[in-house]
Amino acid sequence: MIMSRTRAGSTSWGRSLRKPALLGWLRLMRVYQKVDRVSAEHLRGWGFSVAQFDVLAHVGASEGMTQQELADSLLVTKGNVCQLLDKLEGRGLISRLQEGRTNRLFLTDEGRRLFERIVPAHEAVIAERFSVLSEREQTQLYELLRKFDRALDRDAQRRTTVARRPTGRAGRIPASSSGTPSF
Repeated sequence: MIMSRTRAGSTSWGRSLRKPALLGWLRLMRVYQKVDRVSAEHLRGWGFSVAQFDVLAHVGASEGMTQQELADSLLVTKGNVCQLLDKLEGRGLISRLQEGRTNRLFLTDEGRRLFERIVPAHEAVIAERFSVLSEREQTQLYELLRKFDRALDRDAQRRTTVARRPTGRAGRIPASSSGTPSF
C-alpha cells in the first residue's frame, strides 16, 4: 500500500474513497445515526423506544390492520412484533381483536390520546432536523430514497426467485435444449 498525505496534513493508507456510491452510503449512515440518536432521545422522554413508537404510529394510522400486516411494515424483526405488542397492550395503549386465526390491532382510547400527542410532537422533532433542506429538497430526497428502496426490493426479490429455482443433478442449473443454462 502507498502512504499519502491528505490536504489537512494527516497520512492515509492506500487510495482515497472516490466512488459516489460508497461516499453516499457512508454519508447516509452518518446522517441516519445522528437523526436516530435525536429521535431515540425524544421518544425516551415519552417513555417509548423507537420500535414502540413505530408500532403505535402504524396501528394509529391503520387501525384494524392485522398483526401480520404490521410485521410486514415494521422496521424491526418479526420476532419482536409479539413482544412489542405485549408491552403496548400491557400499558393499555393497544388491543388485539381475534378474528379466527388473525389478530386485528386497534388503539385503546388512551392509545389514541397518546397517538394524537406523540406523533405530531415527534414529527416536529424530525422536521426540525430536516429544516436545513428546502421543502423541494426534502421532496427530492424522499423521491430518491424511495427509488433506491424500490430497486433494492426488486433486487432482493430477483435473488430470492433465482435461489428458489430447482437445480439439476450435482447442483447445476438445468440447461435448455440448446445446452445453455435456462434463466
